Amino acid sequence: MKTCGLRFNLFLCATLLLALAVTPGCSLKERKRKSQPSTLRVHLEVQPDGRSNNGPVPIYRAQPVMVNVDLTPMLTEANVAGARVIDVVGGFALRIQFDQRGSWILEQRTVESRGRRFAIFCQFGAELKESRWLAAPIIGRRITDGVLVFTPDATRAEADDLVLGLNNIARVAKTKL
Repeated sequence: MKTCGLRFNLFLCATLLLALAVTPGCSLKERKRKSQPSTLRVHLEVQPDGRSNNGPVPIYRAQPVMVNVDLTPMLTEANVAGARVIDVVGGFALRIQFDQRGSWILEQRTVESRGRRFAIFCQFGAELKESRWLAAPIIGRRITDGVLVFTPDATRAEADDLVLGLNNIARVAKTKL
């Protein structure tokens, strides 16, 4: 009888140790994903004037188009209230909702800069190892609702990573308010 009880306790201990060894790995990976950040920088196209605060940047990796931008971003991830990947005809797009301050800036810039472009730079993925200029949408109208929608030069998985990181940043910013 004592042998059977000892055998049972060994199996119980082995099972518990195995469960403890597996569980933290899963939750650690999930915790890292829930805290993964992304960056977003929205720059405005400007005329090249030889000063150091503007310069050309390559948009689209396959056939780069050079766009001269103000190197100081007008909006950043600090202005993002939320982000989503949305389905559109022929693929997907990113929908970025800005907070109140970001909405005001976006409205002001779209009024005064119609016909120019925004150049959008992002860093995303594990440890922000992916970084590139994603898009350069033309400003065609005044944006009053604080929503910027554009088709990125990214795969769907990369777009999902970017959105996850932006929403993580937005969630942290909301809790600090």
